[in-house]
Amino acid sequence: MSTAAHPTAHPAGPAAGYRAGRTLPLRVEALRQLKRRRTLVVGLVLTALPFVLAAAFAIGGDPAGRNGRVNLMDTATASGANFAATALFVSAGFLLVVPVALFCGDTVASEASWSSLRYLLAAPVPRTRLLLSKLTVALAFSAAAMVLLPLVALAVGAYAYGWDALRLPGGGVLPAGDAVPRLALVVAYLFVSQLVTAALAFWLSTVTDAPLGAVGGAVGLTIVGNVLDQVTALGNWRDVLPAHWQFAWVDALQPRLEMTDMLQGAAVSVSYALVLFALAFRGFRTKDVVS
Repeated sequence: MSTAAHPTAHPAGPAAGYRAGRTLPLRVEALRQLKRRRTLVVGLVLTALPFVLAAAFAIGGDPAGRNGRVNLMDTATASGANFAATALFVSAGFLLVVPVALFCGDTVASEASWSSLRYLLAAPVPRTRLLLSKLTVALAFSAAAMVLLPLVALAVGAYAYGWDALRLPGGGVLPAGDAVPRLALVVAYLFVSQLVTAALAFWLSTVTDAPLGAVGGAVGLTIVGNVLDQVTALGNWRDVLPAHWQFAWVDALQPRLEMTDMLQGAAVSVSYALVLFALAFRGFRTKDVVS
Protein backbone atom coordinates (compact mmCIF):
# COMPACT_ATOMS: atom_id res chain seq x y z
CA MET A 1 0.00 0.00 0.00
CA SER A 2 1.57 3.22 -1.10
CA THR A 3 1.52 6.37 0.93
CA ALA A 4 0.95 9.66 -0.81
CA ALA A 5 3.95 11.92 -0.51
CA HIS A 6 3.24 15.26 1.03
CA PRO A 7 5.57 18.13 0.12
CA THR A 8 7.43 19.59 3.02
CA ALA A 9 6.31 23.14 3.77
CA HIS A 10 9.07 25.69 3.83
CA PRO A 11 8.82 29.14 5.37
CA ALA A 12 8.43 31.95 2.92
CA GLY A 13 11.68 33.74 2.16
CA PRO A 14 13.19 36.14 -0.33
CA ALA A 15 13.30 35.06 -3.95
CA ALA A 16 16.50 33.68 -5.31
CA GLY A 17 18.86 36.44 -6.36
CA TYR A 18 16.99 39.13 -4.44
CA ARG A 19 19.25 41.75 -2.88
CA ALA A 20 17.61 44.59 -0.99
CA GLY A 21 20.61 46.84 -1.59
CA ARG A 22 20.20 46.50 -5.35
CA THR A 23 16.61 47.64 -5.52
CA LEU A 24 15.84 51.09 -6.99
CA PRO A 25 19.45 51.86 -8.07
CA LEU A 26 20.50 55.48 -7.85
CA ARG A 27 21.07 55.68 -11.61
CA VAL A 28 17.50 54.54 -12.26
CA GLU A 29 16.05 57.08 -9.83
CA ALA A 30 18.32 59.81 -11.22
CA LEU A 31 17.18 59.11 -14.79
CA ARG A 32 13.54 59.15 -13.71
CA GLN A 33 13.97 62.53 -12.04
CA LEU A 34 16.07 63.92 -14.88
CA LYS A 35 13.28 63.22 -17.37
CA ARG A 36 10.73 65.12 -15.29
CA ARG A 37 9.52 68.37 -16.85
CA ARG A 38 10.07 70.32 -13.63
CA THR A 39 13.78 69.42 -13.73
CA LEU A 40 14.06 70.95 -17.19
CA VAL A 41 12.16 74.06 -16.10
CA VAL A 42 14.40 74.56 -13.06
CA GLY A 43 17.51 74.19 -15.22
CA LEU A 44 16.23 76.69 -17.77
CA VAL A 45 15.30 79.28 -15.13
CA LEU A 46 18.66 79.07 -13.37
CA THR A 47 20.50 79.22 -16.69
CA ALA A 48 18.48 82.21 -17.87
CA LEU A 49 18.91 84.31 -14.72
CA PRO A 50 22.52 85.45 -15.43
CA PHE A 51 21.51 86.51 -18.94
CA VAL A 52 18.56 88.46 -17.53
CA LEU A 53 20.84 90.20 -15.03
CA ALA A 54 23.40 91.04 -17.72
CA ALA A 55 20.63 92.44 -19.93
CA ALA A 56 19.34 94.52 -17.02
CA PHE A 57 22.77 96.03 -16.43
CA ALA A 58 23.19 96.66 -20.16
CA ILE A 59 19.88 98.52 -20.26
CA GLY A 60 20.19 100.37 -16.97
CA GLY A 61 23.92 101.09 -17.06
CA ASP A 62 26.62 100.22 -14.57
CA PRO A 63 25.50 100.24 -10.93
CA ALA A 64 26.92 102.89 -8.64
CA GLY A 65 27.41 103.00 -4.92
CA ARG A 66 24.84 104.85 -2.85
CA ASN A 67 26.04 107.41 -0.29
CA GLY A 68 29.60 106.24 -0.73
CA ARG A 69 28.74 102.71 0.40
CA VAL A 70 29.60 99.80 -1.86
CA ASN A 71 27.81 96.44 -1.82
CA LEU A 72 27.81 93.36 -4.01
CA MET A 73 25.22 94.80 -6.37
CA ASP A 74 27.29 97.93 -6.88
CA THR A 75 30.33 95.89 -7.96
CA ALA A 76 28.40 93.47 -10.18
CA THR A 77 29.97 94.63 -13.43
CA ALA A 78 33.53 94.90 -12.12
CA SER A 79 34.45 91.39 -13.29
CA GLY A 80 33.07 87.98 -14.05
CA ALA A 81 33.70 86.91 -10.46
CA ASN A 82 31.77 89.93 -9.14
CA PHE A 83 28.91 89.14 -11.48
CA ALA A 84 28.77 85.53 -10.21
CA ALA A 85 28.79 86.72 -6.59
CA THR A 86 25.95 89.15 -7.36
CA ALA A 87 23.90 86.38 -8.99
CA LEU A 88 24.25 84.33 -5.81
CA PHE A 89 23.36 87.32 -3.65
CA VAL A 90 20.10 88.09 -5.46
CA SER A 91 19.02 84.43 -5.62
CA ALA A 92 20.10 83.02 -2.24
CA GLY A 93 17.14 84.40 -0.29
CA PHE A 94 14.38 82.79 -2.36
CA LEU A 95 15.22 81.56 -5.86
CA LEU A 96 17.59 78.83 -4.69
CA VAL A 97 15.10 77.77 -2.04
CA VAL A 98 12.52 76.76 -4.65
CA PRO A 99 14.50 74.06 -6.52
CA VAL A 100 15.63 72.53 -3.22
CA ALA A 101 12.06 72.38 -1.95
CA LEU A 102 10.87 71.11 -5.33
CA PHE A 103 13.39 68.31 -5.70
CA CYS A 104 13.08 67.13 -2.08
CA GLY A 105 9.37 67.77 -1.54
CA ASP A 106 8.15 66.26 -4.79
CA THR A 107 10.13 63.03 -4.64
CA VAL A 108 7.97 60.77 -2.43
CA ALA A 109 4.66 62.65 -2.52
CA SER A 110 4.59 62.51 -6.33
CA GLU A 111 4.77 58.71 -6.22
CA ALA A 112 1.84 58.69 -3.82
CA SER A 113 -0.17 61.09 -6.01
CA TRP A 114 0.43 58.81 -9.01
CA SER A 115 -0.63 55.76 -6.93
CA SER A 116 2.73 54.15 -7.73
CA LEU A 117 4.26 54.27 -4.26
CA ARG A 118 2.66 51.03 -3.09
CA TYR A 119 3.83 49.26 -6.24
CA LEU A 120 7.40 50.35 -5.59
CA LEU A 121 7.19 48.95 -2.08
CA ALA A 122 5.66 45.73 -3.43
CA ALA A 123 8.53 45.28 -5.89
CA PRO A 124 9.77 44.83 -3.11
CA VAL A 125 11.85 47.91 -2.39
CA PRO A 126 12.57 48.23 1.36
CA ARG A 127 11.21 51.47 2.73
CA THR A 128 14.54 52.68 4.05
CA ARG A 129 16.18 51.87 0.73
CA LEU A 130 13.47 53.77 -1.15
CA LEU A 131 13.87 56.86 1.01
CA LEU A 132 17.68 56.75 0.83
CA SER A 133 17.64 56.49 -2.96
CA LYS A 134 15.14 59.29 -3.39
CA LEU A 135 16.82 61.55 -0.81
CA THR A 136 20.30 61.02 -2.29
CA VAL A 137 19.11 61.88 -5.80
CA ALA A 138 17.07 64.86 -4.56
CA LEU A 139 20.07 66.30 -2.71
CA ALA A 140 22.31 65.68 -5.73
CA PHE A 141 19.89 67.56 -7.99
CA SER A 142 19.66 70.37 -5.42
CA ALA A 143 23.44 70.66 -5.32
CA ALA A 144 23.57 70.65 -9.12
CA ALA A 145 21.07 73.52 -9.22
CA MET A 146 23.23 75.56 -6.85
CA VAL A 147 26.35 74.89 -8.90
CA LEU A 148 24.67 75.59 -12.23
CA LEU A 149 23.73 79.19 -11.42
CA PRO A 150 27.21 80.50 -10.45
CA LEU A 151 28.89 78.54 -13.26
CA VAL A 152 26.67 80.11 -15.90
CA ALA A 153 27.00 83.51 -14.19
CA LEU A 154 30.78 83.21 -14.12
CA ALA A 155 30.87 82.40 -17.84
CA VAL A 156 28.43 85.17 -18.75
CA GLY A 157 30.21 87.68 -16.50
CA ALA A 158 33.66 86.79 -17.83
CA TYR A 159 32.42 87.31 -21.40
CA ALA A 160 30.60 90.56 -20.63
CA TYR A 161 32.90 92.16 -18.06
CA GLY A 162 36.20 90.34 -18.39
CA TRP A 163 38.15 87.84 -16.33
CA ASP A 164 39.55 90.07 -13.63
CA ALA A 165 40.04 90.25 -9.87
CA LEU A 166 37.09 90.07 -7.50
CA ARG A 167 36.41 93.54 -6.15
CA LEU A 168 35.39 93.16 -2.52
CA PRO A 169 32.47 95.17 -1.12
CA GLY A 170 34.44 96.11 1.99
CA GLY A 171 37.43 97.30 -0.02
CA GLY A 172 40.36 95.56 -1.64
CA VAL A 173 40.48 92.90 -4.30
CA LEU A 174 41.05 89.17 -4.65
CA PRO A 175 42.98 87.86 -7.65
CA ALA A 176 40.82 85.91 -10.04
CA GLY A 177 42.65 82.70 -9.13
CA ASP A 178 41.77 83.18 -5.45
CA ALA A 179 38.22 84.32 -6.17
CA VAL A 180 37.11 80.99 -7.66
CA PRO A 181 37.83 78.95 -4.50
CA ARG A 182 36.05 81.61 -2.42
CA LEU A 183 33.00 81.38 -4.66
CA ALA A 184 33.12 77.59 -4.39
CA LEU A 185 33.09 77.97 -0.59
CA VAL A 186 30.07 80.26 -0.89
CA VAL A 187 28.19 77.67 -2.95
CA ALA A 188 29.11 74.92 -0.49
CA TYR A 189 27.80 76.99 2.42
CA LEU A 190 24.60 77.83 0.56
CA PHE A 191 23.99 74.12 0.00
CA VAL A 192 24.53 73.33 3.68
CA SER A 193 22.30 76.21 4.75
CA GLN A 194 19.52 74.89 2.49
CA LEU A 195 19.60 71.46 4.14
CA VAL A 196 16.89 72.69 6.51
CA THR A 197 14.55 73.41 3.60
CA ALA A 198 15.51 70.10 1.98
CA ALA A 199 14.82 68.13 5.16
CA LEU A 200 11.56 69.95 5.83
CA ALA A 201 10.34 69.34 2.27
CA PHE A 202 11.40 65.69 2.39
CA TRP A 203 9.65 65.09 5.71
CA LEU A 204 6.46 66.72 4.43
CA SER A 205 6.74 64.59 1.30
CA THR A 206 6.53 61.44 3.44
CA VAL A 207 3.42 62.55 5.34
CA THR A 208 1.29 63.89 2.48
CA ASP A 209 0.13 62.60 -0.90
CA ALA A 210 0.10 66.13 -2.35
CA PRO A 211 3.46 67.21 -3.86
CA LEU A 212 2.35 70.84 -3.96
CA GLY A 213 1.59 70.69 -0.24
CA ALA A 214 5.08 69.41 0.58
CA VAL A 215 6.85 71.91 -1.68
CA GLY A 216 4.62 74.84 -0.71
CA GLY A 217 4.82 73.96 2.98
CA ALA A 218 8.62 73.94 2.92
CA VAL A 219 8.83 77.22 1.01
CA GLY A 220 6.20 78.83 3.22
CA LEU A 221 7.89 77.84 6.47
CA THR A 222 11.22 79.04 5.10
CA ILE A 223 9.64 82.41 4.38
CA VAL A 224 8.18 82.48 7.90
CA GLY A 225 11.68 81.91 9.25
CA ASN A 226 12.96 84.84 7.19
CA VAL A 227 10.19 87.06 8.53
CA LEU A 228 10.88 86.07 12.14
CA ASP A 229 14.55 86.86 11.66
CA GLN A 230 13.56 90.46 10.91
CA VAL A 231 11.86 90.80 14.31
CA THR A 232 14.67 92.37 16.28
CA ALA A 233 12.63 92.11 19.48
CA LEU A 234 13.47 88.39 19.52
CA GLY A 235 17.06 89.31 20.33
CA ASN A 236 19.38 86.33 20.70
CA TRP A 237 16.54 83.93 19.96
CA ARG A 238 17.14 84.70 16.30
CA ASP A 239 20.43 82.82 16.55
CA VAL A 240 18.54 79.52 16.51
CA LEU A 241 16.80 80.42 13.25
CA PRO A 242 18.52 79.04 10.13
CA ALA A 243 17.42 82.18 8.25
CA HIS A 244 19.55 84.30 10.59
CA TRP A 245 22.70 82.82 9.04
CA GLN A 246 21.69 82.61 5.39
CA PHE A 247 23.98 85.46 4.32
CA ALA A 248 26.91 84.52 6.56
CA TRP A 249 28.71 83.50 3.36
CA VAL A 250 29.43 87.19 2.69
CA ASP A 251 32.32 86.76 5.15
CA ALA A 252 33.99 84.58 2.52
CA LEU A 253 34.23 87.66 0.29
CA GLN A 254 36.54 89.56 2.61
CA PRO A 255 40.31 90.08 2.28
CA ARG A 256 40.83 87.77 5.24
CA LEU A 257 38.65 84.68 5.25
CA GLU A 258 36.44 84.58 8.34
CA MET A 259 34.37 81.43 8.91
CA THR A 260 33.00 81.82 12.45
CA ASP A 261 29.49 82.80 11.38
CA MET A 262 29.45 80.26 8.56
CA LEU A 263 30.40 77.45 10.93
CA GLN A 264 27.70 78.48 13.38
CA GLY A 265 25.13 78.75 10.61
CA ALA A 266 26.14 75.36 9.23
CA ALA A 267 25.81 73.79 12.68
CA VAL A 268 22.28 75.19 13.10
CA SER A 269 21.21 74.00 9.64
CA VAL A 270 22.66 70.51 10.00
CA SER A 271 21.09 70.09 13.45
CA TYR A 272 17.61 70.93 12.17
CA ALA A 273 18.12 68.79 9.07
CA LEU A 274 19.18 65.69 11.02
CA VAL A 275 16.08 65.89 13.23
CA LEU A 276 13.75 66.33 10.25
CA PHE A 277 15.39 63.55 8.24
CA ALA A 278 15.08 61.24 11.25
CA LEU A 279 11.38 62.10 11.55
CA ALA A 280 10.88 61.33 7.85
CA PHE A 281 12.51 57.90 8.06
CA ARG A 282 10.87 56.99 11.37
CA GLY A 283 7.39 58.01 10.27
CA PHE A 284 7.56 56.43 6.82
CA ARG A 285 8.84 53.13 8.18
CA THR A 286 5.51 52.48 9.93
CA LYS A 287 3.21 54.44 7.61
CA ASP A 288 0.21 52.65 6.13
CA VAL A 289 0.83 53.24 2.41
CA VAL A 290 -2.40 52.89 0.44
CA SER A 291 -1.59 55.06 -2.59
